[in-house]
Amino acid sequence: MSAEAPKQDVFANLRQYLRPRPVAAERCELCGTPVGPEHPHLLEMKNRKIACSCSPCALLFGSGAALRYKPIPRDIFLLTGFEITDAQWEGLGIPINMAFFCHTLSGTGESRKPSAYYPSPAGATESLLDLETWEEIAGENPQLSGMQDEVEALLVNRVTVPYEYYLVPIDQCFALVGLIRKQWRGFSGGADLWKSIAGFFASLKERARPARGLGRAES
Repeated sequence: MSAEAPKQDVFANLRQYLRPRPVAAERCELCGTPVGPEHPHLLEMKNRKIACSCSPCALLFGSGAALRYKPIPRDIFLLTGFEITDAQWEGLGIPINMAFFCHTLSGTGESRKPSAYYPSPAGATESLLDLETWEEIAGENPQLSGMQDEVEALLVNRVTVPYEYYLVPIDQCFALVGLIRKQWRGFSGGADLWKSIAGFFASLKERARPARGLGRAES
């Protein structure tokens, strides 16, 4: 009895023609010009949407008196002298140990208010902020006095010890929100998600500049 003939791979002849699909190049959302991986971002003020931009458009649309777009800064600062006490954190009413805080403007741009958000499987969730506690924290930590409205945020990570406090461009906060929303599994998020979160903050710390300004105000 003859040996059984080896099974043929019916896709073998097709594989030689397969090529990796190219990754679509990112483009400026204002003029369509291709941009590299490191490119400016703009915040569209009307709907607080982040737009990728080329450098010329960032200069053109990110300046002027009546801003439709506001340039998002690039620098990341690790606030080593910053402190929020456990009692203050409880007073803020944030339900988890990770959040970001920024100053948002009214529709007319005439008034500003502090706003708090925390990442969740549903996206960025706004938390009702206790203004008295926030003003106490801001008064004791002078670094917050230079935080740019809308486009810069205090990012707090109290998941690990020691706690970490960053002053970051707002797009970094939304990158963290997107990571959590995309990778969340089950009730607690899953081990892979928490590894990704740890990697996110490790990368943030590596790219951070030395803290600017002073530490906690002296009493």
